[in-house]
Amino acid sequence: MPVAGGWADLLDLLAARVWGSANLVDMTRRRVDPELVLVGVVLLWIGMFLLVDAVPVASLPVSELTRQLVLGVSTWAMLGYLLSRESVLVRWQTLLVVLFASIVEYTFSPLLEAYVYRIGTVPLFVPPGHGLVYLAALALGRSRPLRAHPRFFVGATALVGGAWAVHGLVLAQRQDVLGAFWFLCLLGFLVWGRARLLYVGAFVVVTYLELLGTHLNTWAWAPFDPVLGVIGQGNPPSGAAGGYGWFDLWATLLAPRLQAGLQVLVSSPRVSAWRRPLVATALPPNGPSLPSTEVNTPPASTTMGTSAAMSYSSSEGSQAMSTAPSASSMYDQKSP
Repeated sequence: MPVAGGWADLLDLLAARVWGSANLVDMTRRRVDPELVLVGVVLLWIGMFLLVDAVPVASLPVSELTRQLVLGVSTWAMLGYLLSRESVLVRWQTLLVVLFASIVEYTFSPLLEAYVYRIGTVPLFVPPGHGLVYLAALALGRSRPLRAHPRFFVGATALVGGAWAVHGLVLAQRQDVLGAFWFLCLLGFLVWGRARLLYVGAFVVVTYLELLGTHLNTWAWAPFDPVLGVIGQGNPPSGAAGGYGWFDLWATLLAPRLQAGLQVLVSSPRVSAWRRPLVATALPPNGPSLPSTEVNTPPASTTMGTSAAMSYSSSEGSQAMSTAPSASSMYDQKSP
């Protein structure tokens, strides 16, 4: 993956500056997985921004609007930097996740109030934050430990997620029916999904995000669903990663088709429309007209002798004279 090379180069530079030894550089490169470095950077970024967002605005030298603008623009810039090191397909997947997640965010938070943010609407850093969550989950699934032991990590995710879902249904103060349903979705992704390690990564990253965000009161889930009012919701729901899994599923399914469609559109020949209608036009009528000046010029075939042109003289039996053509007759002519 392109991102692996980028983080590897960064690790080489840091190790060379700190230790100044090629052996230590090689050792660091072998021991540290660049994909895990990406995951750590994203988790640190998310945690830092949630902490900054939780600081009371009265203790800040800027307004709430300014804080939201700074956090939003910075998160978009971070997402753009990470995507610049990824493949085109991963870029499309990430942008589709951001699109789907943004639609869900603005529908279920300010409109239906299934969960409510502290500022009353979706913060500006949340849409690009979904892109960072997807990249971190993808990088965790691409990491060496998970690729070396996929069955173990898939089983561990199912076990931990299942225990949390049972706790939400039976032991929690708020019965978490939504979390149990989403865990069943996650279990289906782990069993039948094409990218099972992606959903393992999503479980880790989304669980970290939901626990930290609700703990800091950045957002809070309503006790019951906003549509029927009878489905209990935890704060956060235990299987929230199963809900995120639908974003990942649609992104992985649609991104290759979208990319192929755009390639066909770009490579197809362009056809320009003819602006003027195709209308039959009659030719001008035939009639008397003056000949051109070239016709009035004496023909070049006028002979200078007194006899007509002879036939080909080298053939035997062909000594008869040809009939004098009219154009080669001698007439008195005036200069033009």
